[in-house]
Amino acid sequence: MVRYTSAHTPGGAAAGAGWTAAHRRRRTGRAAALGAVALALALPLAACSAGGGSEAPTGGSSSSAPSPGQSPTVAPDAYRHALTGALRPLDSALRTVDGAREGGALNKALDSAAGKAETAAEALETVAAPDDALAGTSQLATALRALGQDLRSARGSGGRCATSPRVELDTAHGPQSVKEAARALKALGYDTSLRLPRTERAQHRRPANGTFVRDGSRGGLGRLTVNNGTGSDAVVTLTRGTRTAFSLYVRKGAKATVRSVNSGAYTVYFTTGEDWNGQKRSFTRGCSFEKFDDKANFRTVRVSGGTQYTVLTFTLNKVFGGNASTSTVPPGEFPS
Repeated sequence: MVRYTSAHTPGGAAAGAGWTAAHRRRRTGRAAALGAVALALALPLAACSAGGGSEAPTGGSSSSAPSPGQSPTVAPDAYRHALTGALRPLDSALRTVDGAREGGALNKALDSAAGKAETAAEALETVAAPDDALAGTSQLATALRALGQDLRSARGSGGRCATSPRVELDTAHGPQSVKEAARALKALGYDTSLRLPRTERAQHRRPANGTFVRDGSRGGLGRLTVNNGTGSDAVVTLTRGTRTAFSLYVRKGAKATVRSVNSGAYTVYFTTGEDWNGQKRSFTRGCSFEKFDDKANFRTVRVSGGTQYTVLTFTLNKVFGGNASTSTVPPGEFPS
């Protein structure tokens, strides 16, 4: 390349002078060539700069303006204001749940709070958050959706064997997820100001074996023994017509005997479950309601030399060779 450039020097000079000129041009050409190589090496580097343009010359000024796709950082105070606005209606609804009495009032409050939780989640999914709060905001939105589902699922049926909604919420994942997300945001300086409703621990109330949970007048000679071989505690109730004669608590794996049963034909009901609520006269978890299809007939008769009376044994669990069938009873039809 240097020789090619030197070969095109202007003519007319002597050979010595021409050689000198050519020699000088070769040196000048070599320098130009090296410069060209350096420039060629610099161009690919310049092509990699942001925005596709060339880099500024060495020693020149450069612009620090953000690229068109870069958004400015969200102000923390603006984010706090948006966070409070999204959560305030939910916080008010949850406080209503906290103070509502069980039954229709509590169920209504739970439905309202569930809707507010879903609305708050939608708001958080669109709110502009600072970079350090992006992950926490997304986590809180997901937790609020789970909370809404748990609030609806916790609604009580209001009937027999109804677990308290506050007990259901105590083991639900949604409230715990909300607490974790709130702690993460609070550690960054963003307070969620969200008060979750109070909950209650599941109870395991069990009267002593053989306890009468309800007892009427008994003055006969009949005797009833109940053998509970099921995996749950049971309450056995005998009725005559629409009147309850007595109800007996029999723990699982145990048996109990009632004496002085009056003569008559009785329908024998039994319910099994866990956690006996004495006020509602019902278990609160895992309930079943059944009755024996055949009536229990107790008779007391005088015979020569004494008195004959009936002694019956009822086994609640299924046994091989048993002679008593049972049927399921709707909870509303079970005697209280």
